[in-house]
Amino acid sequence: MSVPARIDLHTHSTASDGTLGPAELVRAAADAGLHVVALTDHDTTAGWAAAVAALPPGLTLVRGAELSCRWSGTEPALPLHLLAYLFDPAEPELAAELARVRRVREERGERIVRLLQADGISVSWSEILAGAAGGTVGRPHIAQALIRAGLVATTTEAFGRDWLGERYRLPKDDIDVFRAVALVRAAGGVPVFAHPRASRRGRIVPDELITALTAAGLAGLEADHEDHSPAEREHVRRLAAELGLLVTGASDFHGTHKTVRLGAYTTAPEAYERIVALARGVTPVASG
Repeated sequence: MSVPARIDLHTHSTASDGTLGPAELVRAAADAGLHVVALTDHDTTAGWAAAVAALPPGLTLVRGAELSCRWSGTEPALPLHLLAYLFDPAEPELAAELARVRRVREERGERIVRLLQADGISVSWSEILAGAAGGTVGRPHIAQALIRAGLVATTTEAFGRDWLGERYRLPKDDIDVFRAVALVRAAGGVPVFAHPRASRRGRIVPDELITALTAAGLAGLEADHEDHSPAEREHVRRLAAELGLLVTGASDFHGTHKTVRLGAYTTAPEAYERIVALARGVTPVASG
């Protein structure tokens, strides 16, 4: 049985901060020529059922999530993201932790809006919630409110130092990354570090942390990503080879919140096969 060749393992829908609904997303993935797509919304599995129900012929869905994590080995704690593939969504401890993170994320969003309002900036929390349409609320939703108010032109500008990138950025109580790896493994999932070397996003973790996470159960590193320079991609690949980790590539598609297209970066079939072989939670879903 041949393994599909075009594989994008990092996308977002309106279940978190993407602009396409889960059903629209899988149809767009098929239209983009993908054979496998992973739905990895932030800290939620809410889009899984709709994506499965709408799966077009010829497309396989990898169910997953992108976990909001932190590493406390530096001050202040360093935020980072962990892609979790094919885990059991009913595993109680992981499900409870994801629910907590979603609640914290929403509380932080409301506090950011209050800071903006205190500075005379006209943004509405109720409108931001409505814009999220029941999905996990994040800074991209606040960015859209700033765009609608004519204060910034793009999401990138909204995430700059004068806005949500620094002046109006607040910390949130994410999952300790070692705990996150353990929870994903306990739920039968496969944990992969998302864009680990993306210096344009801010501070990056030291290689020593990735080595320690590997010993704790980390399975792979995302190398090919729009926020990695060629040198950063090469560094990730070299480190993965040294540690025996699988390497993925993906678009991190968010719809119109980003300019990157579905399938802009892809994962090799061999890495996909390793993920499927390691998983003990749920299996990929192929269209009938």
